[in-house]
Amino acid sequence: MAVLAMKKVNICALKKDRKSILETLQRIGIVEIADLEFDQDFFDKIDTMNMRSVFEKNSLIAKEALEILEKYVPEEINFLSSMLAPKEISKKEYYFFLNKVEEIMHVANEIIDLYSSINDKQTKIAQINKQVEMLSDWKNLDVPMNFNGTKKTKAFIGTLPQNLDDLSLRELLSELLPDEDRYDLKVLNKNDDQSFVFVLCHVYAAEKIFETLRTLGFAWPAYSTDEIPGVKIDSILKQLDELKEQARLDEEKIKSFKDQRNAIKFMADYHDMRSQKYEVISKLLHTKNVFMLSGFVPQKYAKKLEHFLLSRFNIAIEFTDPSEEDEVPVVLQNNGFSSPVEGVLESYSLPGKGEIDPTSVMAIFYYFLFGMMLSDAAYGLIIVAVCGFILIKYKNMKAGLKKALKMFLYCGISTTFWGFLFGSFFGDAIEVVSTTFFNKPIVLPALWFTPINEPMRMLAFSFGVGLLHIFTGLFLQLYELVRDKRFRDALYDVVSWYFLIGGLVVYMLSAPMITEMLAMNFILSKFIGNIGLAFAGIGTLLILFTTGRESKNPFKRFLKGLYGLYGVTGYLSDILSYSRLLALGLATGVIAQVFNKMGTMAGNGPVGLILFLIVFLVGHTMNIAINLLGAYVHTNRLQFVEFFGKFYQGGGRKFSPFFANTKYYRVTEDICDD
Repeated sequence: MAVLAMKKVNICALKKDRKSILETLQRIGIVEIADLEFDQDFFDKIDTMNMRSVFEKNSLIAKEALEILEKYVPEEINFLSSMLAPKEISKKEYYFFLNKVEEIMHVANEIIDLYSSINDKQTKIAQINKQVEMLSDWKNLDVPMNFNGTKKTKAFIGTLPQNLDDLSLRELLSELLPDEDRYDLKVLNKNDDQSFVFVLCHVYAAEKIFETLRTLGFAWPAYSTDEIPGVKIDSILKQLDELKEQARLDEEKIKSFKDQRNAIKFMADYHDMRSQKYEVISKLLHTKNVFMLSGFVPQKYAKKLEHFLLSRFNIAIEFTDPSEEDEVPVVLQNNGFSSPVEGVLESYSLPGKGEIDPTSVMAIFYYFLFGMMLSDAAYGLIIVAVCGFILIKYKNMKAGLKKALKMFLYCGISTTFWGFLFGSFFGDAIEVVSTTFFNKPIVLPALWFTPINEPMRMLAFSFGVGLLHIFTGLFLQLYELVRDKRFRDALYDVVSWYFLIGGLVVYMLSAPMITEMLAMNFILSKFIGNIGLAFAGIGTLLILFTTGRESKNPFKRFLKGLYGLYGVTGYLSDILSYSRLLALGLATGVIAQVFNKMGTMAGNGPVGLILFLIVFLVGHTMNIAINLLGAYVHTNRLQFVEFFGKFYQGGGRKFSPFFANTKYYRVTEDICDD
């Protein structure tokens, strides 16, 4: 349970060593580099935006090339591979790739050009297919589509919005033009919606026939060509085959670069690293021959860092304690039991200046509360098995994901523990299966009690857990105040509430009505209850007369005291919030029992067994998924609202060291090796 002490580090070195020093710091990854303010009369800063843009562009080119390769030559990876941390490579491999930067980037650009060429060809293929589709309806036409006729004839090539054949069209025109016979026609093609027609007439009858065709809905073709449609189709189909072959060859060329995948991955990471480095360069101070950097480093690494750098470079390095004005970054350090819940704390807020790290205390309650809410031994064993398998199978996992899996592993252990205490194993599955299919009821006995049978006892226990949780939060506030030698604040702001809330609880436990309602098997004596009431009175007076102690006006102090005393309703609300432990625990058990009961509705025959297995698998899968999410959400809420609300402000800034933030590979250098 600790926030690592930080040191401020200042480094001054020759400008010619800047590249090597920064790359070394980037590989070490333990120094957060600050953006320095500077005196323009002595120092300069370098605008690296253009260079960073170049590196970011090259990184995007490499990543785009990888996406194209993945499309045509998918990499054989399993689902969990995405969870793994970047592969570590040696400096020898790093420099091997580094010597081939131009060659690899040429390959990446060629892949993108080939892909662009394929897209262009596919666009043309789509256009040609559209042409073929439009021309196919005119393939029986033996003259060009833009044929208008001869010197003495006029041709009309178009469509009519009716399903007609030669005879029906001729009869239709005969009715509309009974005195006109100077024309000939042919229906070239037809479908349900329209007919494709060719009409040839004498030039003197052209106007009359065209007007008649227009009344029938005649329309010129949407696409026309100066070639005979059949000939045009053959021509463009040949062109289509050529384009498809060219596209296929481009695809084969892209596939031939599959062995370059790892090198291109390195290029993506390499240019990301260079972009990150030049972002840092923009924060440094420069003169003609030297540069300066400043930042933060965990105190425990300071001496090792100093020795490591001095043994390799001609530099001046200085470590100082951060000043009050410095915004010191936060690094948490906890043991293997507590560190998995650091991510939960970070999602709320890191400790602010002077605050303690509550991770260790929070971890105990987190696992405890999570297990109570899920509280089924079988579900807990499943969680333990899944998380344990992944952690053992995939050791090179991303740090954040590894912590999350460890957290759920411990939550699974807690769930198993509470499940056996409450006698729940897939709900009452053991009893249901043994009774239905073997006619010999076997009951898994609860090691403590069964919440479904004794809900008020579970409610009383939940309130007790909540009171302990809240009082622990108050104790942490008391610790911080005493540590800072604010003894009066400790008495007025913490001890007073211990007296008031604790005294009231003791008094209520001496009241028969309360203990009977909560199904408690003990009751405190009236004498102890009166002592509790006396302490509650002392706490009330302390809160009433000290809450507004910063005000000089007695009347204002009294009003603020009354308002502070109103805070007792907040404590009551907080304690009642822990009834969710009962609610979620019962929900898990009741839903499990419902699914078990549904599965036995078909009896104990073969059909009943199949139905039971289906309902069992589907039902319990849904139940564990829903209640796992519910336990996670509500455990977080009890930490963030009821627990942190008593002592924790947060507001700390996460330590952000300069390191190679890469996706595929990482090149590290451990200062502990020296």
